[in-house]
Amino acid sequence: MFKGYVKRIQDAKIYDLVVKTPVDLAPQLSLRLDNTVLLKREDLQPIFSFKLRGAYNKMLSLKKSELDKGVIAASAGNHAQGLAMAAKKIGATATIVMPTTTPLIKVNAVRSLGAEVVLVGDNYDQASAYATQLVIEKDMTYIHPFDDPDVIAGQGTIAMEILEQVPEDLDAIFIAVGGGGLCAGMAAYIKTIRPSIKIIAVEAEDSACLSAAMKVGRRVELKHVGIFADGTAVAKIGKETFRILKDTVDEVLTVSVDEICASIKDTFDDTRSICEPAGALGLAGLKKYVEIKGVKGKTLLAVECGANINFDRLRYISERTEIGEKREAILAVTIPEEPGSFKSFCMSLDRRNITEFNYRMGNSASAHIFVGLQVFSDDDRKKLVTSLGTEGYPIVDMTDNEIAKLHIRHMVGGRVQEAIDEMVFTFEFPERPGALMQFLIKLGDRWNITMFHYRNHGSENGRVLAGLQIPAIARKEACKFFNDLGFDWTEETENPAYQFFLS
Repeated sequence: MFKGYVKRIQDAKIYDLVVKTPVDLAPQLSLRLDNTVLLKREDLQPIFSFKLRGAYNKMLSLKKSELDKGVIAASAGNHAQGLAMAAKKIGATATIVMPTTTPLIKVNAVRSLGAEVVLVGDNYDQASAYATQLVIEKDMTYIHPFDDPDVIAGQGTIAMEILEQVPEDLDAIFIAVGGGGLCAGMAAYIKTIRPSIKIIAVEAEDSACLSAAMKVGRRVELKHVGIFADGTAVAKIGKETFRILKDTVDEVLTVSVDEICASIKDTFDDTRSICEPAGALGLAGLKKYVEIKGVKGKTLLAVECGANINFDRLRYISERTEIGEKREAILAVTIPEEPGSFKSFCMSLDRRNITEFNYRMGNSASAHIFVGLQVFSDDDRKKLVTSLGTEGYPIVDMTDNEIAKLHIRHMVGGRVQEAIDEMVFTFEFPERPGALMQFLIKLGDRWNITMFHYRNHGSENGRVLAGLQIPAIARKEACKFFNDLGFDWTEETENPAYQFFLS
């Protein structure tokens, strides 16, 4: 079908710089999904991304006169690193125009390879427009990150390796799509050599330019592009890549931010590597495919295509992972404002693990709590909501509420409207299933809880910030009681953070 591309791929002379990456079994995922799940480990390239393949292959095709002008590209990060490394290997100068939203780890990596970095625009398309302008002004050689036959062929060498490494039955390959260079190169090779293998393209929901093009049969430009999966944040599929993909892709799947986050964790669990959001798209699509199609006993491969991620993004990713795996329900529940009501609520949960609890005393009649609870599936979550409703708790399921997950969980509370004899404490206890419930049982019904925050982060110790309504006359007794609890505790009533925002 695409014999010209097959020859380009087979003739690529890139292996003096590019690593032939392994295909690894993902044992835990394979067991969980009842399929053989394989990962093509492009995170093990020298720049931690497949993009080195296409950039170097293109550089090797240039004439000396083109190299002498200096090369320039627009990139959200990984193509930039690939081009910078390739230029350094060949001895050419490189200028990279990157969106201002590019993770710092990618910007610093490009600079460390000797390329000049220019930060312009909020996304790839704005950076690309500026790079095109510089090409005209400075007569430089432009290296497109995906819509170029030599770049596409370079990325296609991944497919050649996979067919050598997995000679037995391979049912489907799941490939991330941004501009389409990776998927086009792989699909052109695979559909020519082993057309029985399904090619499943995977996009982030908020940058699904291939899906949009497939629906109408032509390239379209998205009005808005999300940048969580920054490596695939492209508004319009490439011209050459779409020419290939429209005839080679069997299906296009889109995945959510939560599903991407869950797949980052899955990858870590099986490989101990931490991929970037775009790098986890293939696996997120694989998992969704298994869920939708109900397939079992198949051999499925996802390309783990990149691992350039800022460390501080992991905090956000870990928060979203359990929801992405459908293992956490986020609920707003109303309980009576009285001593023991929270403990009674916890006892109605049938020993479910509480992952988060946020509460601040409001009026004297009822309390609105924000609670995270362990569940095992969507059906399990729905049964939980129904069960709590039948027990008389007014409840709103906020698991799919983006505002609740992004903002409200951190903003629950405020100042109380009247003096309530409040004392504030932090408690620490060994984190294990049921630990929070044991803490509440020991605390008992002696004092009304006026404020409570708990989040299970999977660390060794659980940490609680609690406000208790304790009259001044009982404070010495309270301190003795806390000493006898057997948990580490500290009074924080005079802490300036509490005094400033909550007292």
